[in-house]
Amino acid sequence: MTTFLNDTNSKNASIKRDILRHCIKKDCFSISDLSKELNISVPTITKLVGELKDDGFVKDEGKLGTSGGRRPSIYGLDPDAGYFLGIDVARHHFHIAVTNFKGELIHFIQDIEFVLQANQESFQSMGRLIKDEVTRIGVPWIKVLGCGISLSGRVNPEKGYSLTYFVSDDIPLTEQFQKELHVPVTIENDSRAMTYGEYMSLGKEADKNMIFINLGWGLGMGMILDGELYYGKSGFSGEIGHFPLLSNDIICRCGKVGCLETGASGSALHRMIVDKLKQGRKSSLSKSFEKKGEIELEEILQAIREEDVLAIEGIGEIGETLGRGIAGIINIFNPGLVVVGGRLIVGNDYLMLPIRTAVNKLSLSRVSSDTKIKLSTLDRKAAGIGNCLLSRSKLLGLM
Repeated sequence: MTTFLNDTNSKNASIKRDILRHCIKKDCFSISDLSKELNISVPTITKLVGELKDDGFVKDEGKLGTSGGRRPSIYGLDPDAGYFLGIDVARHHFHIAVTNFKGELIHFIQDIEFVLQANQESFQSMGRLIKDEVTRIGVPWIKVLGCGISLSGRVNPEKGYSLTYFVSDDIPLTEQFQKELHVPVTIENDSRAMTYGEYMSLGKEADKNMIFINLGWGLGMGMILDGELYYGKSGFSGEIGHFPLLSNDIICRCGKVGCLETGASGSALHRMIVDKLKQGRKSSLSKSFEKKGEIELEEILQAIREEDVLAIEGIGEIGETLGRGIAGIINIFNPGLVVVGGRLIVGNDYLMLPIRTAVNKLSLSRVSSDTKIKLSTLDRKAAGIGNCLLSRSKLLGLM
């Protein structure tokens, strides 16, 4: 169905999208201010805002307080105009975030068990599961305006392809999902989705030059440069995990040696802890390891929460190695903010103190002195929220 949201020929449709974009950036507006901002006559703006209000996309927020004279009405986005879905796909499960039209999180469904495979049947099964879960929580599918899906590995959002879940040159991954979901679908690398979610959620505290580090099973990075997500030439930017920084002779999953990910990631932490348990180091993990001959990353993370000495030593080593990488990133990009997110941030100060120590030791003080380093506040919701907001931004032409 054609609406002003996807009508690229009508001038009025274009202006309506401009009005909604202005709402997102400025939160609310008066007719007079919007007329000046868009350089469009007051009568035209009044007419189009009225239509947007009738269609449920904007609403009257009340009167603006002034020092005198007639107080103008203020308009903003109507949160009930529709919903956006953010699907964060992990190795053995996925999460679903649901935001309203204002971008506010209203539902978060986590750890839906599913292993996505690179075939059309798997995409169809996941699509049906998404619709079932969203309908179950009471969100009418007819009100879903778009869906953003994040995946690990190399993703080209512009062309809609993922090298991790590649099926065909002829059918982009976005089209595979759209066949089942019947709404506009965008795909994104998980680290960039987390970056966008964190950046947008920071609001006025956001820095237009921000680095996000995704410290999960692997190691990824997203970049906000001059207020925009940075993609690089082919859409594959942010592969900090494969920066050749280390001399540990460990073969990375990419097939090369010396990648930062081999010393700073969940997989690196898992390998370290297993090696030390095999050497006879005592830990709260010892009993489980002796019984199964293996240990899961989640068990290690729980041991960190419980302040197990061996697990804390491991997360500290991860932090020191990651800090070396962050120091290099700061020297190159001079960001105002570095946010560390991902599963391993359960380490809190045991992770952050060695990161900050390494950064202070190895980065150029004049470059790093204006850089803040903090942990993500969105935790597991970051990618889902980012996907929702990316879907909305692309639907309205914000990016």
